Amino acid sequence: MIFLRNIALFLVGICFASAAPAQTGKESLSRYQLGAGDVISIVVYGEDDLKRGPIKLTDAGTISYPVLGELEVLGRTVGELEKIIADGLRGRYLVNPRVAVSVEEYRPFFINGQVKKGGSYPFQPGLTVRKAVSVAGGFTERASKEKIFIVHDKEKEAKPEKVDIDAPVLPGDIITVEESFF
Repeated sequence: MIFLRNIALFLVGICFASAAPAQTGKESLSRYQLGAGDVISIVVYGEDDLKRGPIKLTDAGTISYPVLGELEVLGRTVGELEKIIADGLRGRYLVNPRVAVSVEEYRPFFINGQVKKGGSYPFQPGLTVRKAVSVAGGFTERASKEKIFIVHDKEKEAKPEKVDIDAPVLPGDIITVEESFF
């Protein structure tokens, strides 16, 4: 009886584990926080005079927007910025504004260490470490495919996180491929 109960618990555990897939690059981008170097566009449907873009975000962290003045944008998601603009325009200027903010160009990612052409490269949605290494000319002969680390842009003080070759890469990430000993 105990044996059957343990098997049932094991099977339930497997079901729950498979129901929670790992975070993908697309899921990460839905929570993506805007940062210096990103280029955004803003559209208020039916209001051409409120269209702005492309706007390159700087370290200052603000943009000037008609009617609303200076808006803090760094660290906010696209959805948060859409809501701030819509809420600011609602009542004062428009009845029911529909706002769309889009990222036209993401800030670059960086790759260094044992790759042939380390440096800064444009980010593209769906980017993985494998693709980033390919963009950087591939591994050198001395590269360790097991010693790959990422520091995420939003975590400046964070320690490098060891990742596998198929890990998602986000804008601003710093990838380091270490040397193999053999």
